[in-house]
Amino acid sequence: MTNVEPDLDTVPETVGAPGAPHEIHVELGDRTNHRAPSAEPDGVIELRDLEVFYDKFRAVSGVNLVFGSKEITALIGPSGCGKSTVLRCLNRMNDLVPGAHVMGDVRFHGVDMYDASVDVIEVRRRIGMVFQKPNPFPKSIYDNVAYGPRVTGMKPKNMDDVVEQALHGAALWDEVKDKLKQSAYGLSGGQQQRLCIARTIATSPEVILMDEPCSALDPIATAKIEDLMVDLAKTYTIIIVTHNMQQAARVSYRTAFFTAAADEHGQRTGRLVEFDSTSKIFGNPSDKRTEAYITGRFG
Repeated sequence: MTNVEPDLDTVPETVGAPGAPHEIHVELGDRTNHRAPSAEPDGVIELRDLEVFYDKFRAVSGVNLVFGSKEITALIGPSGCGKSTVLRCLNRMNDLVPGAHVMGDVRFHGVDMYDASVDVIEVRRRIGMVFQKPNPFPKSIYDNVAYGPRVTGMKPKNMDDVVEQALHGAALWDEVKDKLKQSAYGLSGGQQQRLCIARTIATSPEVILMDEPCSALDPIATAKIEDLMVDLAKTYTIIIVTHNMQQAARVSYRTAFFTAAADEHGQRTGRLVEFDSTSKIFGNPSDKRTEAYITGRFG
């Protein structure tokens, strides 16, 4: 994949023009048909004029987004457009990057998550993250799931129940219930990723962030994760970064398209181009850059 902003003067005039024939070959799946998104998301997390800097480099600028409760939102766009940077802002993972700082508002139920009084550990408990590659700890399956509740100070009456419920929630219990004391490294890649999801939901979050969670998995394991995401969205708000257009179309309720624009000095900054229902983004996008990306004209 290239990281080149298209020359919009070369994009055919039919792209994005009202009534023009589209050449979008991404078919919307039926996984999310159990519930259509509301007209407007209800604002579990809101971004207002978000800018992210790494030292003096401005990685992302002017992002305004609202994430709805118990919806799946997909962040798409070419490499280097700031999707993962924005995702990491949502539970302050960028705090761990030297030189990173955030400007603008990032609010969770109206609370400024970057206020000095906010407990970062509590933020990350309530807004969990699943990373691109499965990253189980060098512990047993049981201890991987129990890790989050232990380190965050949760005191459940019965840790066994917490572990079992989390593994059920990640659709993994039936596959591992007889080997909970075995190393997590003995699981397949897809099982390890579902274990990481179980580890995340064991702390009872409200939001789950997923940064390309299927990029290292085969198609069968990917399908299981996608089915799991749709099931989890009945309980959790899910925000996913993906380069897989089919995946975004299959599982998400809303889609945000990002790209990177160069300034007069050649510095490329990620910007939000368009945010709408997934059916609108993939069926009749408002911006010709969105359609050019979805149809493979750049990216």
